[in-house]
Amino acid sequence: MITQRTFFVALGLGLAMAAVPEPIQAQTESVKTRMKLEQSDFGRMADGTVVKRFTLANSKGMVARIMTYGAILTELRVPDQSGRTTNVAMGFDNLDQYLKGHPCFGATIGRVANRIAGAKFTLDGHEFRLAANSGSNHIHGGRKGFDKAVWDAQPLPIQEHQAAVRFSYLSKDGEEGYPGNLNVTVTYTLTDDNELKIEYAAKTDKATPVNLTNHSYFNLAGSGDVLRHELWLVADRYTPADADLIPTGEIAPVKGTPLDFTQPMAIGARIEQLKPQPGGYDHNYLLKGDGKILILAARVREPESGRVMEVSTTEPGVQLYTANHLDGRLIGVDRVAYVRHGALCLETQHYPDSVNHSNFPSVILRPGQVFNSATVFKFRNAN
Repeated sequence: MITQRTFFVALGLGLAMAAVPEPIQAQTESVKTRMKLEQSDFGRMADGTVVKRFTLANSKGMVARIMTYGAILTELRVPDQSGRTTNVAMGFDNLDQYLKGHPCFGATIGRVANRIAGAKFTLDGHEFRLAANSGSNHIHGGRKGFDKAVWDAQPLPIQEHQAAVRFSYLSKDGEEGYPGNLNVTVTYTLTDDNELKIEYAAKTDKATPVNLTNHSYFNLAGSGDVLRHELWLVADRYTPADADLIPTGEIAPVKGTPLDFTQPMAIGARIEQLKPQPGGYDHNYLLKGDGKILILAARVREPESGRVMEVSTTEPGVQLYTANHLDGRLIGVDRVAYVRHGALCLETQHYPDSVNHSNFPSVILRPGQVFNSATVFKFRNAN
């Protein structure tokens, strides 16, 4: 059985637990390289805490912006086949819009991503009750998950072909009902190969469930819906769920269902078969990797721009979500209206409600162990 605790990421990703960050530098830029890393103030919290935003840029025109509030990816600008650069990740250009509430655009999700049935679990003979923030269930870490925390940040020394910033957060014992003090780091790295790497590490002083992910919403055209985006998923099985999207515990084949993306298929080709519930795709797929190295999980192509996004991960699952509840009222970066099915999320993670299913890969982290996980979003052009 795959466990998070045995993950060892090769390929030089360096997922070791970070030391306590040094004070944030005002700006990091190297005259020897083509990479850039800058920081600026993005706003203030109600208590006066300054939220910083970091801009990573490479020589190909790709730009990633990440802020300390929620360790959120606020923008991801990627060139198309004609060299035109467009933001392909939903987000806002000011902090106030994030504070008003949003559907986890670009956010780091924890302590446990996705759903936990009945907002409770039993660990080592003790029952733990969590915040019920999705009906009677718990989702994405609770009412104040990692996406609503202000993280510490440390720009890393810039390299010839990459720039990176590391975010750190202490989730205290009892936060949202979870046991243990959990020290977490999330490192965003932009490379000159048009890769955005997201690497996670965590340690705890008590046994606790941990399942971290990034909840970016991607639209490779930059606006409109994603129904013409073509998706290929390296997954021939999924976890069926009930009306509340809680897994039944069964593992089923995708063959013969609208969930089958083992051959490239337009997102919109069969989406009507999934209505009225859940109104589009919101399903957990099982990946084929052994949990030790990065494996290719998905490829998305947008036919007009020619942009292609490949997703590789160490995680055993990926949640496909097609922004089923957006309605055009949220206006984001570049004044783009975020419409129904205006994006797709590929949330690399362990399975939903794993803590309540012994046949699912374990999400339990214990003292002395290190949680390690990595996901890479690589962009290129089809032509």
